[in-house]
Amino acid sequence: MQDFSTALGELSRRVQEAHQYLRIDELRARRPQLETEMARPDLWDDPAAAQAVQREFAAVEDDLSLYGRLSSSVEDAATLAELAREEGDESQEPEIAAAIAAIAADLDELELRALFTGEYDELDAICEVNSGAGGTDAQDWAEMLVRMYSRWAEDKGFEVELDEATAGTEAGLSSATFIIKGRYAYGYLRSEHGVHRLVRISPFDNNARRQTSFASIHVTPLLDDVDDQIEIDDKDLRIDTYRSSGAGGQHVNVTDSAVRITHLPTGIVSSCQNERSQHQNKDRAMTVLKAKLLEVERQKHAQKLAEIAGEQRAVDFGSQIRSYVLQPYQQVKDLRSSVEIGNVDAVLDGDLDPLMEGYLRWERAAG
Repeated sequence: MQDFSTALGELSRRVQEAHQYLRIDELRARRPQLETEMARPDLWDDPAAAQAVQREFAAVEDDLSLYGRLSSSVEDAATLAELAREEGDESQEPEIAAAIAAIAADLDELELRALFTGEYDELDAICEVNSGAGGTDAQDWAEMLVRMYSRWAEDKGFEVELDEATAGTEAGLSSATFIIKGRYAYGYLRSEHGVHRLVRISPFDNNARRQTSFASIHVTPLLDDVDDQIEIDDKDLRIDTYRSSGAGGQHVNVTDSAVRITHLPTGIVSSCQNERSQHQNKDRAMTVLKAKLLEVERQKHAQKLAEIAGEQRAVDFGSQIRSYVLQPYQQVKDLRSSVEIGNVDAVLDGDLDPLMEGYLRWERAAG
């Protein structure tokens, strides 16, 4: 009979570590407080505060449920292993091994939580993709990136809302803005902020030559209380309305109600064309604009603190972070963490977790 005691002991140790970084004792104390708040008859007098309470309660319940399930799974596997050992029943070995592997995989994913240390990591993420150098290939690459992140989000069970998409001149997208909603969406996606480089045989070149193209993604946390944190003078805004035109109509609703807001002092632009009315598009574009402005201020503050501390750390804004090579060999390489992946197709289909985890571990080691 195979001895599973070492593997089960390791799982028990990891579950105890999860007890610490998930702050289970604090969550257990916080849950009844949140239940009391949710039962208040005047809770929805302040909708924003009510939604914040609901989100916190859902997060607390999620973490407690997950921890409880993992603890029970380890105990069940240990009990099954002990019974099988006592009875000398080797037929139970495959089931025990499968249970241990499943628990280990769940813990692998959970342990990423310990790497989310940013103030906004739990929030939704605003993602803006823009094509760069490379002409039509770059616009096609921008559309491939939108698809890649959408696939990744769907696999995570996150929600994707496309706000704006501007068609390329011949193919693909010139730009697109979308919001990914889910717990820790920003924590994951901030690893993607920067310029992405694609090397491949161009499908748009009659001579089938190799082409290098670039596209960037800008990731901003979607703050719950953005209206309370920043005020914008109306004279600093230029608001344009236009007819939306997704690529062949496949990306967005084609209407006359699309809105583009430009913040004149900074040149920051926010657009929305996928809501039902011009008023809704304007509200959504304004929310995204405020979030972008707050992120710029946060980056300036972080850079100032780094300068005071004497550090020479780049903000990493607009710099090339990753290369995706399809020709003459197959490889995705993150230039910060040095993580390399040979299955490019899997990455382009949304298998981004190894790259994101590599970045988070590199960030923690560098910090």
